[in-house]
Amino acid sequence: MDIPGCVALVTGGSSGLGLATVRKLHREGAHVVIVGRPSSRGKAVADQLGDRASFAAADITDEDQVAAAVDVAADVGPLRIVVNCAGVGSAARVVGKRGPFPLEEFAKVVEVNLIGTFNVLRLSAEQMVQEDLVGEERGAIVNTASIAAFDGQVGQAAYGASKGGLVAMTLPVARELSRHRIRVNTIAPGLFDTPFLDGLPPAVRSALPANVPHPSRLGRPEEFAELVTHLIRNSMLNGETVRLDGALRMPDR
Repeated sequence: MDIPGCVALVTGGSSGLGLATVRKLHREGAHVVIVGRPSSRGKAVADQLGDRASFAAADITDEDQVAAAVDVAADVGPLRIVVNCAGVGSAARVVGKRGPFPLEEFAKVVEVNLIGTFNVLRLSAEQMVQEDLVGEERGAIVNTASIAAFDGQVGQAAYGASKGGLVAMTLPVARELSRHRIRVNTIAPGLFDTPFLDGLPPAVRSALPANVPHPSRLGRPEEFAELVTHLIRNSMLNGETVRLDGALRMPDR
């Protein structure tokens, strides 16, 4: 699918992988609608990009707010691209020094990463099916999982479960939306140089690249964005989860 002239809705587009994706799609000729919380830098990013960039304030777990964000995108033009990058992390043991994993924390991670992503997907897809067919398709959706879906470490019960859910839902959703000529794929990134890692101690952060076989470094957000654009352009890619990790397989801790 060609990117120029499309409207692309990107969640979590104010930092990290989402920001790189926003910039890449904007350079490729899409009008980008950045979805994020009011406290995010989304509006500042849209203002910086200027033409063909908008900000829609929304919590991805809120039905009404996401529906309003989709309306913003639809008012601009044909919504054909959706990239879900918004998410939260978690690190807690099932049984820790302070007792069992807080159930509300587990539920919150699943609510944002899995349910929130699905909320954006379902409401965006509803709009996409109303768009005209261009060539052989109407749109493409890209979700962001993690290699934690496959190689979850100690302390990643909630995070791994939420990302594993995204992987598991990719194929059934892609099969269903195929009749509307909408493709769905998922990227499972490894260790990337984003604010997601900022909370780690410097010694731990500096040691991370040694675990990556090749290239032995942290991934660049721009490399994630490159894969997003390829998944959008290549019409034979559908129902796939692509690991983007330099052949990394995470140890247990």
